[in-house]
Amino acid sequence: MSADFDYYNWIVLPLIIFISRIGDVTLGTMRSVLTARGHKNITPILGFFEVLIWIIVASQVMKQANNFACYIGWAGGFAMGNYIGLQIEERIALGLQIIRIITHEECNALIAELRKADHGTTVIDGHGAKGPVKIILTVVKRKNIDTIAKIIHKHNPGAFFSIEDIRDVNRGVFTKNNRSIFKNIFPEK
Repeated sequence: MSADFDYYNWIVLPLIIFISRIGDVTLGTMRSVLTARGHKNITPILGFFEVLIWIIVASQVMKQANNFACYIGWAGGFAMGNYIGLQIEERIALGLQIIRIITHEECNALIAELRKADHGTTVIDGHGAKGPVKIILTVVKRKNIDTIAKIIHKHNPGAFFSIEDIRDVNRGVFTKNNRSIFKNIFPEK
């Protein structure tokens, strides 16, 4: 490379844009997911910092970005920010899910194990394609899904189960420390 090479415009500025876009898009992704999950007290704070970072970066891009490397930094930061935001959300596993377990096998041991682990259960008699079934419903924190799946596979490996997000619950039996960190920091009124 020659001494005339513009390191700032071709390397430094695209890298700054890339890193900044990762930051604002990660916050935007987290804000969207938390809004959908009902954590409305934290989302304005995330939105504030998301837009603050975006406006600073966008103004620099409009003033100085005059090459293809800056555009690649902008697009790459957007893509990576989405990926990182979803990875963070998956790791902190906020929210509640309902597990519907449908089994035609004897399920008293499964129900007892769920209750022993402080997971509230509701059991309903039903009729499925192969005859009488038990429908077991339990609401759990997302971070406990793997534990529940192991309990199901251990006690009723042939059981059908589905998992679905739920936004909020009112009353019930839950594992200890069932409040999310955001509800502890920003209590709902």
